[in-house]
Amino acid sequence: MHSPVLTIISFIVIFSVVVVSHEFGHFIIARLNGINVSEFTIGMGPALFKKKGKNTTFAIRLLPIGGACIFEGEPGYGGDEEDEDKEVEYKPGDYNAAPVWGRISTTIAGPVFNVILAYVLALFIVWVCGSDLPIVAYVNPEMPAAEAGIEAGDEIISIDGHRTHLWREIMVRSALNSGKSMEIVYERGGERVKTEITPAYSPSENRYYIGFSGGGDIVECRDLKLFPYSWYEVRYWLDATIQSLKYMITGHGSADDLSGPVGIAKVIDDTAETAKKDGGFWVFVNMVNIALLLSVNLGVMNLLPLPALDGGRLLFLIFEAVSGKKVPPEKEGFVHMAGFILLLILMVFVLYNDITKFFR
Repeated sequence: MHSPVLTIISFIVIFSVVVVSHEFGHFIIARLNGINVSEFTIGMGPALFKKKGKNTTFAIRLLPIGGACIFEGEPGYGGDEEDEDKEVEYKPGDYNAAPVWGRISTTIAGPVFNVILAYVLALFIVWVCGSDLPIVAYVNPEMPAAEAGIEAGDEIISIDGHRTHLWREIMVRSALNSGKSMEIVYERGGERVKTEITPAYSPSENRYYIGFSGGGDIVECRDLKLFPYSWYEVRYWLDATIQSLKYMITGHGSADDLSGPVGIAKVIDDTAETAKKDGGFWVFVNMVNIALLLSVNLGVMNLLPLPALDGGRLLFLIFEAVSGKKVPPEKEGFVHMAGFILLLILMVFVLYNDITKFFR
């Protein structure tokens, strides 16, 4: 590829599809719950395009990252100042006028629609590529897997209670293991065997290894298998994202593991460059796969319990649902605004980190 124009276009298209899906989830469920949406915007910064609908202004902004679905009367995001008075009676259509479970469903709708989009994309990926079965192809005789009795041809059924359907699920849990013993269930000749494996550390690779490989057994999914295996694909990316977050939070990651828009654009460019030798169709397949990954990532990251994210909003809403008391909108708005500022600072750091990677 190595064409800045094509890379930028691919980046904008992929990001736009993922963000529109997320914000449309918020939008459609908000309207079903009687919440008015004052603005549906894609991107950040100055508006390039605005169109006033019957109840909603639709906007496209300069920077092709992020988006927003702004509700009427939403705390800290365009609500009228009198709405900040906790004694106010909210107008019909205001965010805070909706029942708490309506607001909860509206909040989680964005991440849910990201998972739905991921599943739709996975249908295409799995139909074209099939799925990698969790069958062992080779066992290193000097590694823990061999000592535990695992042999080539065994099917890995589960790791630490996590049911495995794809070989990549095994690889993620192996790559992110920090030396802890793993309970593995495998099947051989119709019989299931449970064993414990403690991965071996490799100083040269700075990671732990179980000592087997696989992934070469591919099941074609041109029939009804397409539907469950497409879900396994989405489930794999959900698990990989969550396991990676745990790995980072427990102090095993580094700043170099963080990537923002520039890093993603670089991945798009490198992926397209690698795939183009197989033809334009396979470039397209790889772009769809990146969109699938980003959609799952956006859904999971937005559910983190941090201010300004959907997960942060859910904390306030769950408190209200349990206690029956609404958090004063001005206080909630302040928390979200502070979180939004911190989020912008993090975005600047990640952008700087992405750029400096290219000069090391």
